[in-house]
Amino acid sequence: MNRLTPIFLVAAISTALGACAVGPNYERPSAPAPTAFREAPAGWQAAQPKDAAQRGPWWSVYGDPLLDRLVSRVAIDNQNLKAYEAAYREAVAVVGEARAGLSPTVDLAPTASRQHSARSNSTTRAATASGTWEPDLWGKARRQIESDTASAQASAAELADLTLSAQAELVTDYFELRYQDSLIVLYQRTVNAYERSQRIAQNQYDAGTVARSDVITAQTTLATARASLVGAERLRDQYEHAIALLVGKAPAELTIPAATLDTPLPEVAGVLPSALLERRPDIAEAERRMQQQSAQVGVAQAAYYPTIDLSAEAGYSGLGKLLSAPNELWSLAGTATETLFDGGQRRSTVEAARAAYDQSVASYRHTVLAAFQDVEDELSNLRVLAQQSVAQDEALRLARQAETIATNEYQAGTVDYTTVVTAQATALSAEQSSLQITEQRLVATASLIRALGGGWSTADMAKAP
Repeated sequence: MNRLTPIFLVAAISTALGACAVGPNYERPSAPAPTAFREAPAGWQAAQPKDAAQRGPWWSVYGDPLLDRLVSRVAIDNQNLKAYEAAYREAVAVVGEARAGLSPTVDLAPTASRQHSARSNSTTRAATASGTWEPDLWGKARRQIESDTASAQASAAELADLTLSAQAELVTDYFELRYQDSLIVLYQRTVNAYERSQRIAQNQYDAGTVARSDVITAQTTLATARASLVGAERLRDQYEHAIALLVGKAPAELTIPAATLDTPLPEVAGVLPSALLERRPDIAEAERRMQQQSAQVGVAQAAYYPTIDLSAEAGYSGLGKLLSAPNELWSLAGTATETLFDGGQRRSTVEAARAAYDQSVASYRHTVLAAFQDVEDELSNLRVLAQQSVAQDEALRLARQAETIATNEYQAGTVDYTTVVTAQATALSAEQSSLQITEQRLVATASLIRALGGGWSTADMAKAP
């Protein structure tokens, strides 16, 4: 028989069995998906493909060039994301390592030695090539490749989810910073107004028309307003520092010019609940983890089958001409190993793999339900905040009117200073609430866009191995 026949025979058997692999073939389990969002406003239309093309990056809906520049740096310079990007590259390399297991390993070992004696000199040369191969008869290696590929895809989805979260966090911090900018303007204007009120109270006290307590009250409200101004400046600094961290800079390296909160509220295009499964990277990650664990069941079941190892060696060795037939040497060997008794270890390993898969299924379904909750929560927030905004605008209008009347009446001597202080405090609180609702509505739109996936889709994960 030709010496290569055993190798060809095993290769043929391996090819014939190549289509077979022990373990379950993965099918994505069903997940609960309502037909519509309960909190969706009337006429909320699903986004069309052309809508996404017009909008560009999701944060561009706010029309703020500075915000655009900051958010665009997150995916590039955020150090936490760089760590996860490196983890993704590591996962891709693991896939390549697993695929290499399907191929034989071949080594070449050339040697040469020279011997000298009083009567003669001799040179011995040798060149030996050896190879080993474990045919994947039962599909263990292929199941491991399937598992590692799904793991790499899950890592890609995780990176996308963390990137989206960091971008949404920066947008939120940016609006919080602009809210503090607006409060600083409000408090500075309030301090100026309270200084005028204090001078009026002091003049009237000097004229003997009011009590000393009116002056003390005016001084107290002025000091309180100044303290609020300092507090807003402190919070602004902290939000600026947080943004610096998100874009990979030290706080001293980033300065954001002050500007009031005047960003218009954008419209957020809707999606169908079923489409959310393809738009959220955290759902995609959970789904890929399921296939990873499903393939591990096959890896565990492959331990019930024998392992076959093939080895071959060929070369030349001799004192004379190296590449000549008399100096030729070769060998072929095959080994089959099967476990006869392991005390139930393999059975336990398979049961553990199945339990891990069941765990991943439950985690996937929980992630889907949590995604629906996120969307419903933000839709509810926007609806309630819109109602609050209307009511608060009316409250602010009335509070300003009451403050003006109280100040005029105090100057006319018809009311005491307590009435003025109460009206001023009410007006200030109303302005604070109005600004806060504006900020909360902007943050809620960012949270809703994040809950809807931020324009991501499972097609973006196709680049992963």
